[in-house]
Amino acid sequence: MRYDRSVRVRTDFATTVTAVREALAAQGFGVLTEIDVSATLKAKLDLDLEDYLILGACNPALAHRALEEDRSIGLLLPCNVVVRREGDTTLVQALDPATMVTLTESPAIEPVAAEARGRLDAALASLA
Repeated sequence: MRYDRSVRVRTDFATTVTAVREALAAQGFGVLTEIDVSATLKAKLDLDLEDYLILGACNPALAHRALEEDRSIGLLLPCNVVVRREGDTTLVQALDPATMVTLTESPAIEPVAAEARGRLDAALASLA
C-alpha cells in the first residue's frame, strides 16, 4: 500500500516551504509542529542531509471528528507533510489519511479520512 500523496516542484526549498504553508492554510490546515531534520542531524550527529523539513499539519474540524470516533486516533495525528530537496527539485509528501483507516480498521474514520485526503490533494495540486 502506498502511504503518501506527493508532488514534485521545480521551485527552491524556501519558496516551496512558504507555498506549502499557504496551500495547507487554504484547505483549513494549520501547522502545529515543525521539525528541521537537516538542522537536527547536523547539531546532534554532525551529519549533512539535504534540506528536509517535517510539518505537522492539522485541520481542527477533521481532527475533532476523528477523535469523536476513536480517541486513540491521536496517535496518528497530526498529518505529517515532508518538504525535501531531491536533486534539482523539491518533493512535497503528505501522509495519506487513508492510512488511518487501514491502521485502525475503523469504518467510522473513512469519511473523515476521505475529506482529509481530498483537502491534502487539493493543497498539493495547487503547488504543481
